[in-house]
Amino acid sequence: MCVGFVVLVGVLVPFGLPLGWDEIVYASRFGPYGPGVAFSAPRTRGVPVLLAPVASWTDPVVLLRFWMTGLAGGALYLGFRPWVEVLRRPVGAALGAGMYGSLWFALFYANSAMPNHYTAMGALAATGCVLRRDPGRGAYAGIVGGLGVVTLMRPNDGAAVALPLFAAVLLVPAWRGRGRLLAVAAGVAVGALPWVVEAWLRFGGVARRLAEASDTQGGMRPVLSVEAHLTALDGPLLCRPCTDDTMAPGAAAWWLLLPLLVALGLWTTHRAGRPTAPLWLAVAVGACASLPYLFLVPYAAPRFLLPGYALLVLPAAVGLLALADRAGRSRPVAVALAVVVLGHTVVQIMHVRTHVSVQERARADWQRIGAVLREGGVRPPCLIKGNSLAIPVAYTAGCASAAMGDPAPATAVILRRADPPHWAREWLRRPVPGTYNPGWSVAVRPRRGSYTRAYAVERDR
Repeated sequence: MCVGFVVLVGVLVPFGLPLGWDEIVYASRFGPYGPGVAFSAPRTRGVPVLLAPVASWTDPVVLLRFWMTGLAGGALYLGFRPWVEVLRRPVGAALGAGMYGSLWFALFYANSAMPNHYTAMGALAATGCVLRRDPGRGAYAGIVGGLGVVTLMRPNDGAAVALPLFAAVLLVPAWRGRGRLLAVAAGVAVGALPWVVEAWLRFGGVARRLAEASDTQGGMRPVLSVEAHLTALDGPLLCRPCTDDTMAPGAAAWWLLLPLLVALGLWTTHRAGRPTAPLWLAVAVGACASLPYLFLVPYAAPRFLLPGYALLVLPAAVGLLALADRAGRSRPVAVALAVVVLGHTVVQIMHVRTHVSVQERARADWQRIGAVLREGGVRPPCLIKGNSLAIPVAYTAGCASAAMGDPAPATAVILRRADPPHWAREWLRRPVPGTYNPGWSVAVRPRRGSYTRAYAVERDR
């Protein structure tokens, strides 16, 4: 199943897809991908650790994506492997991996320098190792390693995953034990240590970093983002805001089918007289990993819920196996099941192809804007100001980037359907032709002695 996942990613997602905005931030920690882009408070050092074996010495995007694809396949195996013993039916873990790996955003991000897949697999592995009947050093190492990865990638996810595991180890007699408790604590501590150290060195303490991270994310607060996540099931990659977004037919089927299959898996396990506690723990951990994004983060992205889906597909896989067993005895059930599985697969593949196409064209805009900047005489060293998209555009052009309010003098300003700030209104403004997202223009600071009447005439057109 893991090999099939890697092959499917290689077929559907081009290895030459240019780095996205977040990927640029992570990759630019390394000299071959410099200049370094500002590393804000919410970001962690987890993804750069994943990139280091390749990005530390060479910069071809194809090689980086090839490395990340192999890493994603290995993580998928390590995440679901502990569940082979827990489910007592190896095909259940394999089917769960297939269900998770069939999601378009799991496929799209598999070769990306992004943290969410590794957060999901770390949570999955740690939970499975907690459930081992006679845990030894290997299981304890799996708990520490899994939670360490989760917390290193996203400390908030580490806390959300550790909470139900702590509760389970303390409250359920079959899992109670000092070894499990210490392993959970050690995993969170190991993963959080780099973040805490950086918080004191760069941000003045943990509390200040948390506050700055909250401000960067738009303010962490009680908010209902369920509808935004439902809308984002078919994209965009980042739904911020989601007010004008619509959903393609069939995209919501995942949210309809998943809870039904989870309920069926729990019911059939109970009816067969097998322990349901492991499946309930998977549901609890998956819910805890998802709730902050549904009720605290004021925007949505499909990848945010990957850890929750990774845990929930396990009881769902048990339910799907029950349906498959029934289909072997009933032709109508077999036909209906085949239609649902085929429809789900087709919808997910279509979404992967759609978003790959959108990103190829949208990221090509950065090259087009960079070309117009070069035509205007912008050359490194340079500083580009603008909204959040100033980061990838500036990086592509070999410049540094800054927000509009930054006091440093800018070489140029990039704009989309907006007027330049007051201090750049006299600069030469050039439209960017042929962009996928229309309305781009750049305003370039005039070089001393070269701002002639011809520039003013061109600006006023």
